[in-house]
Amino acid sequence: MAHSRIERILILAKTYPSPSSQYVETSCVAGITEQGCMRRLYPVPFRLVEDRRQFKKWQWVDVRVSKPASDRRPESHRIYVDTLECGSQITTKDDWIERRRWIDNSPSFGDFASLDTARLDSGLSLGILRPNRILCLDIQPSRSPHWTSEEREKLKKQQMELFSEADARRDMQDLRKIPHDFYYHYLCRTSEGDVEYRHKIVDWEIGALYWNCLRNHGKGWEAAFRRKIESELPARDLMFLMGNLHRFQDQWLIVSLIYPPKRAAGSAQGALF
Repeated sequence: MAHSRIERILILAKTYPSPSSQYVETSCVAGITEQGCMRRLYPVPFRLVEDRRQFKKWQWVDVRVSKPASDRRPESHRIYVDTLECGSQITTKDDWIERRRWIDNSPSFGDFASLDTARLDSGLSLGILRPNRILCLDIQPSRSPHWTSEEREKLKKQQMELFSEADARRDMQDLRKIPHDFYYHYLCRTSEGDVEYRHKIVDWEIGALYWNCLRNHGKGWEAAFRRKIESELPARDLMFLMGNLHRFQDQWLIVSLIYPPKRAAGSAQGALF
């Protein structure tokens, strides 16, 4: 733990878990420190963390972190999960007044091109994007609707080192792969007019919404899913927490949807699911 320190971080993002050859399965977790510095935290095998250390979005955590040698992005920090302590969760009261304070304290952009320019200029790899308008949701079938044999081996091999064979099989089965990929098409306003972009959504809440819609509506899941993602969320003050990929840093994902009410609406945010 050389050069490590304890930081207090407000969690802003958790992505849907995926198999990892090194860390069993991981989620991308991102947040902001009390000092207003963005943080990408890993490894976080979230479903395998003991209950008292499982945190939610908009919850404060205290955890020991250090800078990894393998990831030079300024926001990326390794966390020591066994040091993690969960604190209070910021509520949506008073039209998100407290949450908005932290949103407004985060790097924020009105155009995706400006966000990517900041990456080129300073190495920025996490930031809030405020789209001008959502055009539509694009739902594409995943290249494979199930975990590949290689992905299943990653899950099983690493879990077998932590649990009994029966527990490993159960946890591997519990981590279901979403057989679809979800993309927002949206417009950003620029000095030269509106520009259209398309980015993949990997927010864990979107995955949970998919499974809930499938369970409640069966083959009619898509209409309910689209109603929430294409209509209800864009009716709010929808913004994206964007994060790029370590190996391909010019490629960005929507790692979290942030959807406070319109400032004049005077109504609190409802849950995605």
